Amino acid sequence: MKNNRRDFIKLAGIGLTGASIIPAYAKQVEVQGVIVADNVSSLSPLNRFPRMVQEYFVGRFREIEQVSEKRRASLHTKSDAEAYVREVRSKIQKCFGPWPEKTPLNARITGTIDRDAYKIEKIIFDSRPGFPVTANLYIPKDRKFPLPAVVGTCGHGDPGKATPIYQSFAQGLARKGYVVLIFDPIGQGERVQYLSSDLKPRRGIGVPEHNYAGSQMVLCGESLSSWFTWDAIRCVDYLLTRPEVDAKQIGVTGNSGGGTQATWLCGVESRLSMAAPSCFIVGFGQNLQNELPADIEQCPPAAISMGLDHSDFIAAMAPKPVIILDQEKDYFDVRGAEISLKRMKHLYKLLGAEQNANLFIGPEYHGYSQHNREAMYEWFNKATKSTAIKAEPALTLEEEGSLWCIAQGQAGASEARTVFSFTKELSESLKKNRRPLDAESLKKAVAAVLKFPQSIGAPNFRILRPVSDRLYPQKFSATYALETEPGILTVVYRLSDKVLLSRPPVGLKRAILYVSHHSADDELRNDASVRELILNEPNSAVFACDVRGIGESKPNTCGDNFGKPYGNDYFYAAQSNMFNYPYVGQKTYDVLRVIDWLRSYGHTEIHLIAKGWGAVPATFAGLLSDSVAQITLKNALTSYADIAENEEYNWPLSTLLPGVLKDFDLPDCYRVLASKNLRQIDPWNHTANGNG
Repeated sequence: MKNNRRDFIKLAGIGLTGASIIPAYAKQVEVQGVIVADNVSSLSPLNRFPRMVQEYFVGRFREIEQVSEKRRASLHTKSDAEAYVREVRSKIQKCFGPWPEKTPLNARITGTIDRDAYKIEKIIFDSRPGFPVTANLYIPKDRKFPLPAVVGTCGHGDPGKATPIYQSFAQGLARKGYVVLIFDPIGQGERVQYLSSDLKPRRGIGVPEHNYAGSQMVLCGESLSSWFTWDAIRCVDYLLTRPEVDAKQIGVTGNSGGGTQATWLCGVESRLSMAAPSCFIVGFGQNLQNELPADIEQCPPAAISMGLDHSDFIAAMAPKPVIILDQEKDYFDVRGAEISLKRMKHLYKLLGAEQNANLFIGPEYHGYSQHNREAMYEWFNKATKSTAIKAEPALTLEEEGSLWCIAQGQAGASEARTVFSFTKELSESLKKNRRPLDAESLKKAVAAVLKFPQSIGAPNFRILRPVSDRLYPQKFSATYALETEPGILTVVYRLSDKVLLSRPPVGLKRAILYVSHHSADDELRNDASVRELILNEPNSAVFACDVRGIGESKPNTCGDNFGKPYGNDYFYAAQSNMFNYPYVGQKTYDVLRVIDWLRSYGHTEIHLIAKGWGAVPATFAGLLSDSVAQITLKNALTSYADIAENEEYNWPLSTLLPGVLKDFDLPDCYRVLASKNLRQIDPWNHTANGNG
């Protein structure tokens, strides 16, 4: 290795003598602007821009937020405020998409618990055909009916409605004269969706299952945000069937993930009369800037691109009474709640109801503490003109099993349908109804789904200082950082048998462009098949690139946690969907901009080679670019339908294209790419380790 280093130094025109010799223990030194590596056996993949993706998204959000704040500041009269309420309601409805048909609830009571001041009915109803919701209905005793009612939405406690803090607010409200319907969210309590034969969760409970089911359904153009919200809407439907309920006084409250559901319900449910979401409302931008991942149901598609924020879901309910509940020590940034209240106060004041918007900040950490519950009781009492005191009475919590609506504690013990069964059915229906597309029609369909901007000319670029001894298939390399769009640098290596310290040379018409799976630097050194593909074309210029979010720009955010179910790769994919600019579209755009750059240096005949995750954007870029003459894909995904139609899959959200199955699938692209000498090497199906 020392000889290689000396060869490089000699070829670069750098002389080293005597005391200038590099110490053997040095891992890396710089000599006249050239970085020289040692101890290459311990090389780690290069990553020079770990903050890039984060700052890009923050910048994009701030641009949108400026427009939204300008719109809010333009509200000066009651009619302005009323128009704004109609506007956000319309946007929210577009965001959540068309609702399914309201089908019979088929409600049934499976048991009753009798207590001193109330009884608890164990309720099951179908929010969709064959899709049961398990719930507990708390009905006060010795009261004159009808009474105000509250939909109780649960956060991420595994037992769902039986979680102690959620039992607590249900009991507290019941003792104060409210009918309460508290239900298990999808993936929690008695509604785990991915069960083993012995009714054990196969994908975890709560967060991991939410993200798993929600990622799968995006391929069909659906969102878990809508599914969660539809369940809550059907809860209101059920309450309105009960003679104990005053139809004019129905509220909603919930904490954390339950705060999410309560907030979304405020945005779409006109029958609500009051609300108290807890430990959620801080704003999309606050969570983004603080690098705080959220469940996929907390990331409604296109919401940010429409200029919506958490506060707008409350605005949709104006001027009805709403209190935001938060905690001073919460990981959800309480400053965002204060900003939301300021917006609400301005809107509500114009509507003549400033007193109907409020904020309570408890002194605790994240959770529905007694402080927050009592603030909620007081708020609902005021809204319903109840004389009940706000202090919480003594509570006696039930054992989890005693609140089960189903003897085995899981809806899956019966013939209940799952979220996955609906996703599979929809995917199969879309496949059946898709018409075959010719090459030009397919290109238009692909471009429409990817949603990237139009490019003009070759991108500007930086020439980075080279790093030697990386053991690439060719001895030397130059490194360029292409500005594929404002704030995004796509790193490209130009491999060469000669030292290259400047812009790329011209002269060769044909070029190889390798699009990496996780790191071009690592794969050029360690993947034998990739090296062989490159060495088999000695008369081509050789380039390799990392699209945004991997390799040279692999994020170190969200606790420097990349590939985990709640890691930063998921985080930016979910953000991308809220920006209505899919992560796959962004990565495809990077590849196309690199191709534009290669063309500017005379490379008009490109052999596009890609692996794994990189094969997804490479497929679309190969289809869309006339400069791509040949394409080789290693470990490419067989089809998106394979993911949507199989209960087990291993591909991350960052590789999935929202709504794609409405118009086409990857095999359609592969069919058209046959005209460009497509070669597939060891394709990966839905269960292959796409996360590896």
